[in-house]
Amino acid sequence: MVCSHCAEVLEEKLLEAGFKVQKIELGELYLAEKINEIEYNRLASVIRENGFDLINDENSRIVEQIKQLIIQQVRATKPMDKNLSDYIAEKIHKDYQQLSRLFSAVEGKSIERYFILQKIERAKELIVYDEKTLSEIALELDYSSQQHFSRQFKKETGLSPSHFKDIKENKRTSIDSI
Repeated sequence: MVCSHCAEVLEEKLLEAGFKVQKIELGELYLAEKINEIEYNRLASVIRENGFDLINDENSRIVEQIKQLIIQQVRATKPMDKNLSDYIAEKIHKDYQQLSRLFSAVEGKSIERYFILQKIERAKELIVYDEKTLSEIALELDYSSQQHFSRQFKKETGLSPSHFKDIKENKRTSIDSI
């Protein structure tokens, strides 16, 4: 789950199915009680029926952790005080090179590429809200300059941020499909 609405919908469906949900956070589900294998299969079925996947192997969990860290960081109001690779390695307690290889093998793109795509999607969101200038958006997303932000935005979308702002059509991509 990548948004609070998704978590709410899934929690409702799980409660309807008789599961006692303790907590749902970004990408994590905690049940109030342990479940057996039959209940686990039913849980997996409810989760899949609602458009989500159940991740239960270690590599997939690590990749999901990396994605969550990136999404949280892109949406943070304050920029990181270290570089992305150090931040991820520190949070997951594994060597960054190992994490990078794993992420690329599972996702088909690098961690850095995923980070850029998340930043661009966040930029689109902020542009559509029309509450901040492009300079403020560039600053919030920790770009070195508005020009750097504009170049990267255009490279990824084919449009300049100002042109995107002018057309304001639904040009956004759901962050869980990046």
